[in-house]
Parts: sequence; structure tokens; C-alpha cells
Amino acid sequence: MARQHNSHWQRRWRRFKQNRRGYYSLILFSILFALSLSAELLSNDKPFLLSYNGELYTPIIKVYPETVFGGDFATEADYRDPYILNKITRNGNWALFPPNPHSYASINTQLNVPVPSAPTEVNLLGTDDRGRDVLARLIYGFRLSVLFGMALTIIGTMVGIVAGAVQGYFGGKTDLAIQRFIEIWSAMPELYLLIIFAAIFKPSIALLLILLSLFGWMGLSDYVRAEFLKGRNLDYIKAAKALGVGNATIMWRHLLPNGMTPVITFLPFRMSGSILALTSLDFLGLGVPPPTPSLGELLAQGKSNIEAWWLSLSTFVVLVGTLVLLIFIGEALREAFDPRKVKDQD
Repeated sequence: MARQHNSHWQRRWRRFKQNRRGYYSLILFSILFALSLSAELLSNDKPFLLSYNGELYTPIIKVYPETVFGGDFATEADYRDPYILNKITRNGNWALFPPNPHSYASINTQLNVPVPSAPTEVNLLGTDDRGRDVLARLIYGFRLSVLFGMALTIIGTMVGIVAGAVQGYFGGKTDLAIQRFIEIWSAMPELYLLIIFAAIFKPSIALLLILLSLFGWMGLSDYVRAEFLKGRNLDYIKAAKALGVGNATIMWRHLLPNGMTPVITFLPFRMSGSILALTSLDFLGLGVPPPTPSLGELLAQGKSNIEAWWLSLSTFVVLVGTLVLLIFIGEALREAFDPRKVKDQD
């Protein structure tokens, strides 16, 4: 049985790889996400490694006061300050910076033009209206959006599976009661609730995740409910009940694996919707608190500064590119799990 199950998944994987657009989108998205996880190594205003007076320092890991490098204050050294940088790099000393020597919150104080400033050799994609590097905020903002989308998708999927499974398996009054609750709950004004809670509580990623999770499970529960309603009357399920197998065991080991097709095929689409929801809330000012890097906040800045085309264009490319990759992956998964497709021949 296990060998047949593994063979079934292998055939689906081969079918997924046959969709070149979706397969290469998965590879590209995985590479971009892996790179964003090491954002501190790609974009940071602190050096990887620093040699000063014969000793090695790792500012990217440990905090050093500027007095260590000949400065005047006991606060953390600003490694982009020309005064401190000059003290560090003279007399044969050196500092190794990341490829983009800016963090998402660091401000370029050496600008001699108004902000937002256009792309230069120092800021490859320009700066925002506070003098922060746009490329750094895009890298960190992309990571935040994907991680938030994954978390919201996982939570919504788990709750949707549980709710749909209980409805479909038990049916009857249980199904009717949950269905009525979903109808009432789905009629709640989600945006108004977000505005109210944003006014009462301090905005945070956790608050957004909780609020959006309260509404993000209902769409998936309908598909899981349909799969369980279809499967609960099959002969092997009736036989398992007759043998005294518990309801939880039947739902987990027999019905759930066969009902995972709509769950898996909808995951990329749900994730893209989660990313878009976070971006929309940030654009409206109801999302993450400053100075958290955010794609929606950059789009809002682009709207307020129409002449600063680099803000809107770069953010638009990152956001649309991410959503397109996820949609291509979702289409490939849908084709791979489509029961109407002819099975691959071994």
C-alpha cells in the first residue's frame, strides 16, 4: 500500500515537472526566497568582517562601541559614517561589507539632493522619502511578505481542513450548525474590524496574522467538506466503522489523504492572496508598523511621490513577479493533481 502511495505521488511529481513554466517558477521562487532568508548577508550597513589594529571583529554578529575603533562615543559604531570609516580603514586596516552596504532602516546622511533621490552608484535603486535604500527595503520586504504569506496560508489551511473535515464527516446537524456559523462569520466587515483593532491595539505582524487568520479559512473548508462528504459513504469507510475504528483515525488516515488534492492545489493561490492582502493593508496604512520594510508602504510612497518613478516601478516588479511565479506554480500543481489527466506510464 505504501509503495503504491509513493508511486502515485511520484507520478504527480513527474507530471508537475512536465509543466516547464510551473517547474522553473518553483525553482526561481525557491532561489529568491532562500536568498531573502539571508538578507542580512546581502544587504547590511555593518561589515561581515573587520580588521583593526591586528584584531578581527564581526560587527554583523556582535555590537561594538565606536570607542573600540577610535571614536568618541560609547554607542554602537556607525560603520557608514565617514569619520568612523576613515578611522577603521586607515593604517592597513580593512572592512568587508555585504554586496549592498545598506540595511532596511539605515538612512543615507551623505545625500546632497532632496529625498526621495534617484538611483546612483551608492543607492542602486534610489532612496525613499526618508533617505533609506530602496533595494534593501525590497529585499527585506520580500522576505517579510513571503514569510507572512506562508504563515497565514498554513494557519488558514489547518483551520479550514479541521472545519471542513468535521462538517463533511459528521454531516447532519453538525454540518448545518457550522454552515450557518460560516455564513454569519463571512458577513462580518473584515476591513472595518481591521481598522477598529488597529486603532485599539498597537499594530504588529502578530496582530495582522491573527485578524486575517480569523477569516482566511472559510474558502478552503468548503472544498474539504465536499471531499469528506463524498468519501464517508465509501465501502472501506463503512467497513472501518463496522470494525470499530475511531472517527479520528478514519478521518486522519483514510479520508484526509484522499481529500488533500484541493488543499495542495490551492496553496500557491492562497499564498499569493495572503501576500496581496498584507501589501494592500500596508498601502492603506493599516499594516506593519514603521520602520518595518513593506512592499505596500513603498507603493504608498510611490503614489505620494509620482515623480520618484523608481519607488513604484521597482516595487511593482517585485510584487507582480512574486505573484506571477506563485500563480504559475499553482497552475502546474492543479494540472499535476487533476484526476482527469492520463496517468504517466512507467
